[in-house]
Amino acid sequence: MSSFDPNAIGIPNGNFLGLPYTQEEADIIILPVPWDVTTSYRSGTHRGPEAVIKASTQVDLFDFFLEQAWENRITALPLPDEILQLNQQLRPLAQQVIHLLETGSSSVDPQMMTLLEEINQGCEKMNQWVYQSTHYWISKGKTVGLLGGDHSIPLGLIQAVSEKFSGFGILHIDAHADLRKAYEGFTFSHASIMYNVLEHTSIEKLIQVGIRDVCEEEMIRGHHDKRIRQYDDYLLAFETLNGKPFSETCEEIVGHLPSKVYISFDIDGLNPELCPHTGTPVPGGLSFEQVVLLLHILATSGRQIIGFDLVEVAPGLEDEWDANVGARILQKLCNFTRLSQI
Repeated sequence: MSSFDPNAIGIPNGNFLGLPYTQEEADIIILPVPWDVTTSYRSGTHRGPEAVIKASTQVDLFDFFLEQAWENRITALPLPDEILQLNQQLRPLAQQVIHLLETGSSSVDPQMMTLLEEINQGCEKMNQWVYQSTHYWISKGKTVGLLGGDHSIPLGLIQAVSEKFSGFGILHIDAHADLRKAYEGFTFSHASIMYNVLEHTSIEKLIQVGIRDVCEEEMIRGHHDKRIRQYDDYLLAFETLNGKPFSETCEEIVGHLPSKVYISFDIDGLNPELCPHTGTPVPGGLSFEQVVLLLHILATSGRQIIGFDLVEVAPGLEDEWDANVGARILQKLCNFTRLSQI
C-alpha cells in the first residue's frame, strides 16, 4: 500500500482500476458474471466483465466528488469459469428457442419444452451461484456490486440484499422496463428481471428512469403497482426541453426513494452513442453528465447505497469504447456508493 502511486500508470493486476486492495481489505466487492444466455437480440455481454476490468486501468483515479477516491477500497473477484462454461453451454440452446418462436413454434411443442426446461434450470443455477457468492460477502460487511453480463444476473444479489435490508428501494436506469413475465419462455430472462424482483424480494420502491422501449403490459403494471414509479425518457426530455432544470427532476426522482437504495444500471439507459454494441440499443437515453448528476444527488441526499449492478456492457470487436464508458460508470457507482456511506 505504501508504494502505491495513484498518479502513476494503471497496472493491469486483474483488479478494477488497477487498485492494490485484497478481498479482505476491500469495502466494495465487484463480482463479475459473464452471462448472456437469454439475450434476445445481440449477444456479447458475457465478454463485458473482462473488457471493463481491462479498460479500467486507463481510467484516472481522481474523482471530482470524492476526496482521495483511490482510497475507496475496491476489489474485483476473478472471472468465474463455471459460470462462463454454463453460459457457453446454454446460449446455443436459447438461440434455438428464439429461432423456433420466430418461425411459429408453440411454447407447448415438445422440443421447445425440453429446451426451455434445461435453460431455465441453468439460469436458476446461475441465480443461486450469485446469491450464495454475494450473501457470503454481505455477511462479512462488504458492499457488493455485480458486473455483467445481461440484466438477468442481479436477482440473486437483490435477494441477498433484501435479507439484510428490509424496505429498500431500487433506482433502475434502463431503456427497458424489464417487467415481462418469462419473456420468450425464459423464466429468468434479461427482460424479466424487475418482474422477478417484485415477485421474489421485499423491495419497497422501484423507480425506473430512462425507459423508452416497452410493451403495453409493462406500462399497465407500472401504472397499477404502487411500488413502481416510472420516469420515461420522453418525460425527461420534454420537461428539460420545456425549461425544467434536470436537477429538479433528479431531486424529485430521489425523493421517491427510501433511505436504503440499490442501483440497477443497464448501460442501454444511456444514449447509444455511449454504448453502441449493447444488446438492445435504443435511440434517446441519458447523457453521461445527467447520470452523474442523478447519482450525485442520490449520494448526497442522506440515503445510503447498499449495492448495485452494471449490466449489458458489450465490447465491440474492433474498439473498446463501450468498455471505456462502462469502466467509468462503474467507477462512479463505486465512488458514489462510498460517498453515500460516509
